[in-house]
Amino acid sequence: MMNRETTTHSYEETQSYAEAFASQLCPGDTVAFFGDLGAGKTAFSGGVARGLGISCPVVSPTFTLVQEYPQGRIPLYHFDVYRLGGPDGLEDIGFYEYLGGDGICLIEWSELIESELPEYCYRVTITRLSENERKITITGGRA
Repeated sequence: MMNRETTTHSYEETQSYAEAFASQLCPGDTVAFFGDLGAGKTAFSGGVARGLGISCPVVSPTFTLVQEYPQGRIPLYHFDVYRLGGPDGLEDIGFYEYLGGDGICLIEWSELIESELPEYCYRVTITRLSENERKITITGGRA
């Protein structure tokens, strides 16, 4: 179980922090993001991807709902459930088949599907303090 908090002062620093965080992730892990629009969830996701050896750009999968990145040391499945507005439709996008599987699931807008999150997931809360500063709090993880 992990409980960490830090403040980053730039987009690059947020990505670097996420890249270091990625080093502890294992197949089957889920990372649930919480934070307002523009908080830095996608920036953090890009850092995780970089930490897994994924070199292509990571963008928010708002319109596709899930984006797969199989080319890293562990496959990465990046979800944005904002457009779903809740748990309805998760089964339609194969959400439950991804959880606990061969890859890592990153879920943006997790507050909308909180009841469906795995018991042992990392919870990353990102709060925008200013234009460039973010407070990042990570709790949870494997038991």
